[in-house]
Amino acid sequence: MTLAVLTSRALAGMDAPAVRVETHLATGLPAFTVVGLADVEVRESRERVRAAILNSGYEFPAGRITVNLSPADLRKESGRFDLPMALGVLLASGQVAMPASRGTDGGDPLARLVMAGELSLTGALVPVAAPLAIALGTARDHPDAELILPAVSAAQAAHVPGLRVWAARTLTEVVSHLTRAASLAQARPAPWPEPPPQPCLTDVRGQGGARRALELAAAGGHSLLMVGPPGAGKSMLAQRLPGILPPLAPEQALEAAAIASLTGEPGCVGGQPPFRAPHHTASASALVGGGARPRPGEISRAHHGVLFLDELPEFGRRALEALREPLETGRVSISRAMQTVHYPARFQFVAAMNPCPCGWRGHPRHACRCSAEQAARYRAKVSGPLLDRIDLHVTLPPAQADWMSLPAGEPSAPVRGRVVACRARQQARQGGANAALDGSQLERHCPLSDEARTLLRDAMSRRHGSARAAQRALRVARTAADLEGEDVIEARHVAEAVQYRLA
Repeated sequence: MTLAVLTSRALAGMDAPAVRVETHLATGLPAFTVVGLADVEVRESRERVRAAILNSGYEFPAGRITVNLSPADLRKESGRFDLPMALGVLLASGQVAMPASRGTDGGDPLARLVMAGELSLTGALVPVAAPLAIALGTARDHPDAELILPAVSAAQAAHVPGLRVWAARTLTEVVSHLTRAASLAQARPAPWPEPPPQPCLTDVRGQGGARRALELAAAGGHSLLMVGPPGAGKSMLAQRLPGILPPLAPEQALEAAAIASLTGEPGCVGGQPPFRAPHHTASASALVGGGARPRPGEISRAHHGVLFLDELPEFGRRALEALREPLETGRVSISRAMQTVHYPARFQFVAAMNPCPCGWRGHPRHACRCSAEQAARYRAKVSGPLLDRIDLHVTLPPAQADWMSLPAGEPSAPVRGRVVACRARQQARQGGANAALDGSQLERHCPLSDEARTLLRDAMSRRHGSARAAQRALRVARTAADLEGEDVIEARHVAEAVQYRLA
């Protein structure tokens, strides 16, 4: 044949659109041309492919070679197209002959194969970036497809259920597999790494109100803002939140791992929810994502986990305002001149701040050096609309002078047990956490007693609360009732929710 057509996958955010790698060999002066909106890394593939073919014992054909990466309006980057390009050259030049049929359907033996891999000059396959995203896209679009990847990448991609993944180490091994001279080994999932030990709530002495708010936040997936002086335990509490959260479901773990692999981090996170705590000097692009080739930011890397912003007013105003839409939609869209990419961002938002710039306002043992105007300007750095999107507001009192004599707090294990049982109740009732309940679901799943309804209406009227504030208070009240195993929301549940909501 003089034309070979293979299938690979590009990357566009979390999506992995299919790419047809069409290789045509014609007579004429020797030339090797790659077309189809290929970036520099892809155009450099010509030299890697040439050397890999020669060093694998094949001949590089003399003639005019044209490789088309279709669709032409989709940007192609990285060296993952090396493998299908090299195989296309060998097929088009007749050095590799495919069997008449493969399998029982008698169709094109290449129709179900999707391949990606960068080639070294020796013909060995180099691991590719984001194998989980490639595998998830392949399984979603073509459940019966077979994926050929370098061995290390294949071990990660094999975590996707129902997808057959072949592990290859060299170009020669792939050729032997296609010609049925020898079969590649089917990849086995790499074991999830053991999660590091989580700090325990036993270390938190006192702060009963803040501990209760943390349990409510974990049980319902609610966002949380802690305000208090230095040393009150805000950061300590936030760092212990992942230890009381339920483990990730397998599909959630795969999504979180796929996002991590897009940033160059190890692509396995296991069942432990991600915990991201960027420094307050982080820009809006660092939080939301961006760059000439858009990459996920901190809020996407916290998908299905926790995003903790310490010293909240010290973050740039533009960076904080960029959080508002993802908090509502659970998704980030990054637009560039050539493309728009989307990343999931369904995270639990936790923030901490001091009551004033010096931190000691209202402290019984430290004098505050800030004027009322300075304290007001400091708090005003966090906009009202952003605060309105936070479910739980809790004020932490200063740590007691004799805090070491206080009894140790309740360990994380029993708290986690209550949280897991509460989340299971929510999953059975509405298929998700209470924090994600929308308007129609609130009416259906949040029955109020007459006393509770009156209390909520009066509290919102006195404080001029918005409709969003009322809905968020209702979600927290639903979680408080779920922790007690109650179907109907009572006045005590609403009272607690309103107390945290309007603190």
